[in-house]
Amino acid sequence: MGLAAPAPAEFVGWYLLLWGIFTMFFFIGTLNGPKIGQIVFGSLTTLFFLLAYKDFTGNHAVGIFAGYVGIFCGGSALYEAFALVLNEKLGRTVLPIGEPKPAAVSVRTVTA
Repeated sequence: MGLAAPAPAEFVGWYLLLWGIFTMFFFIGTLNGPKIGQIVFGSLTTLFFLLAYKDFTGNHAVGIFAGYVGIFCGGSALYEAFALVLNEKLGRTVLPIGEPKPAAVSVRTVTA
């Protein structure tokens, strides 16, 4: 196997699996943020796991489905980018991103 030889599918599968695990932690980090971030990172995590599964099993039907998940993920990421820029520049919500509800604040009386 020289430098120009393609990597075996199993190697690529492990590579994609590691990216899926890495992205899953980013998804966990989005759980208390806007819904659009959860959609982007959730679909990206799913995409990496599907692509890894395809490389491990050779199931090309899974690869085709992964392609559709990738298109959805890319579209969601574009929407998020457009929404963040437009909402910021125009100073109002043009494209909703599913802002989280503010946490309830508890008021306690402190006596000395």
